[in-house]
Amino acid sequence: MGNSLKAIVAVVPSNKCQKYLLEDLEEMPVDKTVDLSGRQLRRLPLHICSFRELVKLYLSDNNLNHLPPELEQLQNLQLLALDFNNFKTLPLVVCTLKQLCILYLGNNKLCSLPLELRFLQNLKTLWIESNCLQYLPEVVCELSLLKTLHAGSNALHTLPPQLQCLQELRTIWLSGNLLSEFPSVLLDMPFLEVIDVDRNSIRFFPSLAHLPGLKLVIYDHNPCRNAPKVAKGVRRVGRWSEETPEPRKRSGAVIDITLDEKPLLPPIAKTEPEAEPC
Repeated sequence: MGNSLKAIVAVVPSNKCQKYLLEDLEEMPVDKTVDLSGRQLRRLPLHICSFRELVKLYLSDNNLNHLPPELEQLQNLQLLALDFNNFKTLPLVVCTLKQLCILYLGNNKLCSLPLELRFLQNLKTLWIESNCLQYLPEVVCELSLLKTLHAGSNALHTLPPQLQCLQELRTIWLSGNLLSEFPSVLLDMPFLEVIDVDRNSIRFFPSLAHLPGLKLVIYDHNPCRNAPKVAKGVRRVGRWSEETPEPRKRSGAVIDITLDEKPLLPPIAKTEPEAEPC
């Protein structure tokens, strides 16, 4: 089916057109997964909301900016992918899906998140990268089981102190934001395993050697004049990551050491192994 034809069919409400768009998806698949990614959808076909045992729903890479209230019927849904759409606000119906473990909201036009997000207390993975967030919504700090937070490529200047309440958080991706200082709240989160602050404006890094759970810190592409000190066995990716903990000083001048190649970046494609099983 060509993309042009998909785009035309997507806005025609007739049953025949919707059935054509779904490619005869009349019954819920055996694996309880529906993938409607890249179908040029402008609205979710209501027929999908009748699959009440559905566990995974992929709606990535469409033209969606709203969702029907009937989506609330999918109370067994554990994974919902809404990335690469046109959402300016998160539809509140999403916050009624209380079994959600994984929620992908990246590459939309979100400037905030609703307070109702706090109802998703089973959420373990939240991707909100590449949106229009100037601050991390404090409601995120109420998601007590959250393990992975990807908030890269926004316009974040700082992080709320309430973030330290997320004692299950293990991985935080903050690359491509507007951080001018290393977020102090991260210094009080001893269970963090991965910290990514690549491509920000951080000039000085405090010691991270006291974080017992840390395994990897990515700090490349910052105008820093020192490297974060870390405990033995912790991998660093950035300036002076291998040679010395800091640039060598001679006669008051700082001698730069060759930049290392950066082998690791936050995942571009979604991979379910990153999330804990529900």
